[in-house]
Amino acid sequence: MTFKPTIEKEEIARMPVENFDGSIVVVDDIQGVADAIRQLRAAETVGFDTETRPNFSRYQHHKIALIQLATQNVCFLFRINRLGAFPPQLAEFINDSTVKKVGLSLQDDFHSMRRRCAVEPANFIDLQDIVHNYGIEELSLQKIYAIVFGKKISKRSRLSNWDADSLTPAQQQYAALDAWACLHLYQHLLTADN
Repeated sequence: MTFKPTIEKEEIARMPVENFDGSIVVVDDIQGVADAIRQLRAAETVGFDTETRPNFSRYQHHKIALIQLATQNVCFLFRINRLGAFPPQLAEFINDSTVKKVGLSLQDDFHSMRRRCAVEPANFIDLQDIVHNYGIEELSLQKIYAIVFGKKISKRSRLSNWDADSLTPAQQQYAALDAWACLHLYQHLLTADN
């Protein structure tokens, strides 16, 4: 199956907004990390994304604040900035080749994680590397998602403060949706091959 190659912002603006309807679990303590990793290991494939407080100056650099890992029904938001050191169980999961992880523009995420911890990400699939097989020329998550599903992913919370003491419901929904959307796209594209 092939999709149209590109899409205009005006067309996306008219589309209905997508939401993640699953459970969102904010993980900000070590016990929560262990519980989340246990559940994630049961999945064959998970969606992946990260968030970092935005830089408004070229001299400003912030460390990764959040790692999102999603299954079909639940998204875990690991608050790296609140957990202190990068949790060893999370690093092991990132490095684990037995669970497939799907994201977008992964090199940036890998670079951000390596600034916090010595990780060697394994079994990751970058959607940007596969969408061209379906005739899609766009590289942003919002545009790819709009082409495939005809729905809009709101980017309103993207430039918010991911280092805040607590995440707002809008931040949680945005973060969960980005990770879940990667998984949802990947699974849909696999079925489009059949």
